[in-house]
Amino acid sequence: MTLEQLANDISASADAEAKATIKAAKAEAEAILNEAKERASSIEGDASSKANKEADQIAKEMVASARQANQKEILVARRAELEATLASARAQLGDASLAGRASLLKSLVKKAGGLSEGKMIMRPTTIDRSALEDAAKDYKMGDDVDGLGGFMLESEDGRLSFDLRFDTLLEEAWTQQRAAVNETLFG
Repeated sequence: MTLEQLANDISASADAEAKATIKAAKAEAEAILNEAKERASSIEGDASSKANKEADQIAKEMVASARQANQKEILVARRAELEATLASARAQLGDASLAGRASLLKSLVKKAGGLSEGKMIMRPTTIDRSALEDAAKDYKMGDDVDGLGGFMLESEDGRLSFDLRFDTLLEEAWTQQRAAVNETLFG
């Protein structure tokens, strides 16, 4: 073997070894790149999934908050309507030209007859004094009381009293019938 041939064999061997090393390095680089792409894809998927979950949670919270705000507005509106209804009833009861006012007063005087014990003093509201002076001749008339109508009945010694003013009767009826009024107004 000649020196030239030996040099050619060494060169060919080095060349083959270099090509094999380059091929192995390229394969390793491709494997590293593929692994990096898979990790990046996994991280992106995880981040996307987490972002979607957070977005869904925020959306649920916003919907719940909006519902709660709407319910509060509905309750406030209902309360305002109930208060307006009560105010309207008070205005009608406080009107001297209320239809049926005289018969209502006569009914209250009759009820007072069942409540009274001994001599009683009737203290009418200013608006109903003249009507009650005619309808309740069995009672001594006392000073006027404040109210939308009706009267208070008191024993002469002041130990016993009955409040038959429209205000009080309306408040009692309102308390007892509030659920029915609510059902009528709002279904």
